Formats: sequence, C-alpha cells, structure tokens
Amino acid sequence: MKHLAPPWIGSLAAIALAAVLAGCATPRRSEAPQLPAAHDALHAVAWMRTSHEYAWACRQTFRAATTQIDAALADPQWDALPPNERQGSVAALPPAVIVDVDETVLDNGAFQARLVRQGRGFDARLWDAWVAEARAPALPGAKAFLDALSARGVRVFYVTNRGAALRDATIMNLRKVGFPDVGRETVLTRGHRVPGCDEGSAKFCRRRWIGHGHRVLMLVGDQVSDFVHAPAGQGLDDFADWLGQRWFVIPNPAYGGWESDLFGNDWSLDEETRRKRKLDSIVD
Repeated sequence: MKHLAPPWIGSLAAIALAAVLAGCATPRRSEAPQLPAAHDALHAVAWMRTSHEYAWACRQTFRAATTQIDAALADPQWDALPPNERQGSVAALPPAVIVDVDETVLDNGAFQARLVRQGRGFDARLWDAWVAEARAPALPGAKAFLDALSARGVRVFYVTNRGAALRDATIMNLRKVGFPDVGRETVLTRGHRVPGCDEGSAKFCRRRWIGHGHRVLMLVGDQVSDFVHAPAGQGLDDFADWLGQRWFVIPNPAYGGWESDLFGNDWSLDEETRRKRKLDSIVD
C-alpha cells in the first residue's frame, strides 16, 4: 500500500523553495530622484548664487561708483542723463542718483532658483508672491554705495519695472535691508504717471521726470533700458565714455532684454523655437 504525504508537507516545501529563491534574487535598487528638466538659466543662476566672481563683480562696480561721487558733486555740469532726456540747465539743481532695483540693488536669486528647480519660466503670479515676501537681500556692495550717497546729501531714486501694485512690498523690502531715501516719492514703479509722456515698460519718462528737479550724477542698472531708451541698440556707442564714470552696469546673465532680443521679443514662440533662435545667434 502506497503511503501518501500529509498535505501540509507540500505547503512547507513550497514555502522553503520561495525563501531560497528570494534569497538568491538580486535586490532591487531604489530609483534615483527625478531631476527637473534642463533649464536655460541654470548656469547663470548657479553663477550668481554661488560664485565669488559674481559677488566681486558687484562689489567692484559699486566701489568704482563710490569713487566718482566727489568728482561728480564738484562739477556743476556733471549729468548722467542722455541729452534727449535732459531739459534745461543742471547747475542749480540738487544732486540725485537713479538705481534700478532687481538684480541691481536687490538680489532675487532665491526666486530665480525656484524657477530653475521647478522647471518653470517666468510666472507673474509666482513673482508677485515672491515680491510680497519682501525678503530679497541687498546685492554685495549696494548698501555701502547708497549710504555713501546719502552721507553726502545725494538723493537716491529707485526706478523699477515692478508693477504699481507691488510698490508697498518693494518699499518694505528696501527698508528691511536698510537702504536710504526709501518712500513713495522715490520708489517709482511701472505705471508711474508722468504728464505728457507714455513710456510703457521703458524708463525714460521717469528718468526725465526726476531730471526736472535734480542733477542726476549716476545711473546704475543691469539692463540697457536702465540707462537710455535705445531701440535696437541705436546710439549706444555714443555713451561708451560714460561707462565706469556716470553709468555703472551690474552683470545679469539670468534674464533681460538681451535674451528676448535673440528671438525678436516674441514670447508667443514655444520654448523649443526660442532655444533654436538663441543657438542660431551664437553661430560662428
């Protein structure tokens, strides 16, 4: 008579075999975290956020501007406004300096880094939320320069293309970092009404308005439009001698008019087309 094994013996064998096979199997590797998509501004933002060279370039620019203050004050004809923005004599006017805000005296690198890490382009809602936080730090060297102006009785005007709805938050941020001359009369946002002049997103009307009551010793910015209204770059060479004397440029490789010029300022183009036109612009 043939003996049959109890049914539980087969179950034990199956369990043992499964355990052996599991022990021999190669363990699964955990998947690496997904990196964000490639972003055109990554290298620029990384340089601005981390490099000594960027901090040095900012300090160097502001230090050079500081060395020009006394000479500018001593010369009653010294004026940094382009001739087409200046009306009348400047000799009897009190002195002022005009500075841009973003990436000129305030550092929005944390916001730019968010966009890169999230794989986003510029988003007005995110920008407004960032400005409302009012926590952008001063660029290296900016406060020392502005304090030197204030100590000599030179008024500072902050001319920015932030929207009018962001003026109060901008004033709050500028005051937080300790800048002088911060108020509703000196912080001129986009949309600031200048009688008889419609500038759109340019700044020449606001500069001209400041020039009516002040001799403008210097202009400081990170875009050509912070210095002169020059469509297609016309006439820029005429002001070459003013660089480092009356005009002081802060480097900004992350964004600006220089970028949009590469694709004809047409932001309706898809990202791939814009990138192709950028590549075409650097062909040897």
